[in-house]
Amino acid sequence: MIQELKNNYGHLFENDLLTEINQVGTFKEVPEGFKMINIGEYVKSMPLLISGAIKILREDNDGDELLLYFLEKGDTCAMTLTCCLGQTKSEIKAIVETDAKLIMIPIQKMEEWSAKYKSWRNFVFESYHNRLNEMLDTIDSIAFLKMDERLLKYLNEKARVSEDGIIKNTHQEIAYELHTSRVVISRLLKKLENLGEIKLHRNYITLVK
Repeated sequence: MIQELKNNYGHLFENDLLTEINQVGTFKEVPEGFKMINIGEYVKSMPLLISGAIKILREDNDGDELLLYFLEKGDTCAMTLTCCLGQTKSEIKAIVETDAKLIMIPIQKMEEWSAKYKSWRNFVFESYHNRLNEMLDTIDSIAFLKMDERLLKYLNEKARVSEDGIIKNTHQEIAYELHTSRVVISRLLKKLENLGEIKLHRNYITLVK
C-alpha cells in the first residue's frame, strides 16, 4: 500500500504523514455500483482514492437524484470531511462509478493531522475548494444550460472518468442523475446522435471525437 500511496499522494504529503496513513489506513477494493455512503448514515472514515471513480449524488424527498460531481484518484470528498469533523449524518450518496481502490482513514485522525501536518491542512482546504467549484459548476449547468447542453456535458464527464471512454448507463439511469424523465433523455440522445455528437449502441453510448 505504501508504494501506491507514494505514487498518488507523494507530491502532496511528507514522508512522515505517508507512513502514518500506511499504518492506520485500511486498503479496500470496491466494485462498480457499490454504495459507499448513503444519505442519513454516519461517516466513520474518510476515503483517499487510489484508482477508479466515485460519483456523489444528492437526493430529494421523492427519491429523485442529481449528480453533483465525480471523485477520481488523488481526491477525497469534502462532504465526507465535513461529516467526519462534525460527526453529523451524511447528506449525500456516494456510489462507485468504476472499480476503485481506496484507503479509508479513521475519523479520529482528521483533527490530529490537521494540527500536526501542514500538508494535510492544505489538502483538506484544497479539497473543499475543488468540490465547491464543482458544485457551483453543477448549479450553473442547471441554471444556465439547456437540457441538451447539460446532457452532452454529462456524457463528456462520464466518458472522461470511465476507463474505456464508454458510457454504459441506461437512459433511465441518465435521467435519474440529471433529474429529468427517461422520455426526454431518449429524445435528446437521438438528437445528439443525429447531430453527430454521439453514437448510440445497443447497451452503451460513445462520443464522436
